[in-house]
Amino acid sequence: MNDEPNSSALATTESNLEGDIALGRPASPEDLALVRKLLAGDETAFTSLIEAYHGRLTRLALSFVKTQASAQEVVQETWVGVLSGLKRFEGRSSLKTWIFRILINRAKTRGVREARTVPFSALGDGDEAEPAVEPERFRANGGWAEPPHRWEDDTPEALLLRGEARQRLEQAITELPPRQRTVLVLRDLEGVSAEEVCNIMGIAETNQRVMLHRARSVLHRALESYLDEE
Repeated sequence: MNDEPNSSALATTESNLEGDIALGRPASPEDLALVRKLLAGDETAFTSLIEAYHGRLTRLALSFVKTQASAQEVVQETWVGVLSGLKRFEGRSSLKTWIFRILINRAKTRGVREARTVPFSALGDGDEAEPAVEPERFRANGGWAEPPHRWEDDTPEALLLRGEARQRLEQAITELPPRQRTVLVLRDLEGVSAEEVCNIMGIAETNQRVMLHRARSVLHRALESYLDEE
């Protein structure tokens, strides 16, 4: 009996629930082996999966919902979706991409529900907004071409250790348009590759690059404003 998690039924499930897009690189042999362990009821494997992803999923959920409590509920719903969908996991994407897409769909639903009192005109993505910092101010990799005031003394690593600077950055991230916020969280906080972000969000590489550039420019402006106040 073939126990490889390769049921064709997942094509319909993934299309309906997680978006009918190309999902990029297929699952690795390690992903498929992990899925087999999970299907066999391996509690150690499930604990390892939660330890690897729970914090990351919570941070991503917080880019859609307003409170830690809501984020935790979204993550719990995501784990339920993961467990219920494992038997249909076809491996057309990596396990990480599949889990993140489940989370994003749950979080979007919750975020829309929480924002029902907001006027519809205010719910636009805002992805066409101009960068908060001129593009020539920093390099393609996100680093400053010309450091702002006091940057030499206050490295980003040092600033993140300061409560006030951390709050300023968190506020700036919260105020980003939804899709820019998601791209930034995935790329810069979770270390997800550009290709994986495109697969998770169903966007073109060019769009991903533009949204990341604009989001980073906002954070650069927030950091620069903080340094100017010091």
